[in-house]
Amino acid sequence: MQLVNQRLVIAGREFGSRLILGTGKFSSPEAMRDGLAASSTEIVTVALRRADLSGGHDPFANILEFIDPQRYLLLPNTSGAMTAAEAVRLARLAVAAGLPKWVKLEIHPDPRYLLPDPVETFLAAEILVKEGFVVLPYINADPVLARRLQDVGVATVMPLGSPIGSNRGLQTRDQLRIIIEQATVPVVVDAGIGAPSQAAEAMEMGADAVLVNTAIAVARDPNRMAAAFKWAVAAGRTAYESGLAPAQISASATSPLTAFLD
Repeated sequence: MQLVNQRLVIAGREFGSRLILGTGKFSSPEAMRDGLAASSTEIVTVALRRADLSGGHDPFANILEFIDPQRYLLLPNTSGAMTAAEAVRLARLAVAAGLPKWVKLEIHPDPRYLLPDPVETFLAAEILVKEGFVVLPYINADPVLARRLQDVGVATVMPLGSPIGSNRGLQTRDQLRIIIEQATVPVVVDAGIGAPSQAAEAMEMGADAVLVNTAIAVARDPNRMAAAFKWAVAAGRTAYESGLAPAQISASATSPLTAFLD
């Protein structure tokens, strides 16, 4: 009996966990560190504008000191960038500071809804892929854009379930199904996941991973919530790999009586 789920593979690198964690909104760096440990995540994304890349140990931007690079893949993200040029500059700055040449590409110029800019994201992805970056772009749940980005050579696509931090779950189910069906790279559902059940649903649909931040960071007990997400992701993936029973309109008796009565 298969008890261990298949491993996640991104750009040739294997990961045991399919739960990726963000690092914003925790009450303290210590709470973030403990939440990461409780989740068993292996990929941690950090906004470059929140990290001290100067080596000066700025006490107000010391988040990197609480993330063990031997335990986690540190995934810099370009959150806050409003154009492709800004995102590319941030990615290059991260590499110059010694961070991995992996980048979660985020470009969202609208401060109210934080929806990703598809045009600027595509332009930045083209540049960064050519420069040898492993690019994980955050996008709207747009199947056409997802395919275009795959053609450019990104390592994953990261469509949103609903707006960042909204905790509204998978409001883009139909589009997510198409993206997953057509995917040639891992699909990471990113943004809007507010409950472990929603993470499990994304995995049952066939998503390769989910990224969660707010739902864990603002929970009354972040460590227990992180563990709940860990189990939900594992359960959802196990169900997907096992083969979910298809939904049917009519009833189907689990114990038919026809042969018995005959």
